Amino acid sequence: CPPGGDTLPLQCRPTSSRAPVLAAPAFSPAVCQPSKLSARPHLRPAKVCQAGDAYTREKFKPQARRDLEKEKQRLQNILAMRKDMAESNVKKMLVQTKEEETPEPDRFEELVKEVQERKEFLEEMEALGQGKKYRSIVLTEISQKMREMEIIDKKRSEEMREIMTKDFPDEKSDAPD
Repeated sequence: CPPGGDTLPLQCRPTSSRAPVLAAPAFSPAVCQPSKLSARPHLRPAKVCQAGDAYTREKFKPQARRDLEKEKQRLQNILAMRKDMAESNVKKMLVQTKEEETPEPDRFEELVKEVQERKEFLEEMEALGQGKKYRSIVLTEISQKMREMEIIDKKRSEEMREIMTKDFPDEKSDAPD
């Protein structure tokens, strides 16, 4: 250890008369020594910041203008009637169009779809080995749906008979004897 506690020098004076040959150090001093961090943060100078795009303002791009007459009328309606007439008209129109577009679903068709869904469910459960657990429940539900379908079918057939008898009266009663 040299006096003063310093590290040993990387190069030493030659003891022979030959010319010294500088050997490459086995390790890099930058790798072994911890890097020294500066105490103050690295700040960019003001000129560098101003040279960038940080201080440029975007140009104003006007948007499409509103119809001021419509806005005035709307405000008058709000103040006079305590509600926005345009919003209520739009809501009424949406409700009317929804009612007109969606026809009443046929209950018979719904029942057919429900029976089909239950059959598929039972097949999936049987494939998974759970068929015994669900078979009685699903078959009961299917029989209820089938019963409801039969009732609807009877009503429809009676209605059709009534319509047919009105349109085509019994010819035997009208025929002369």
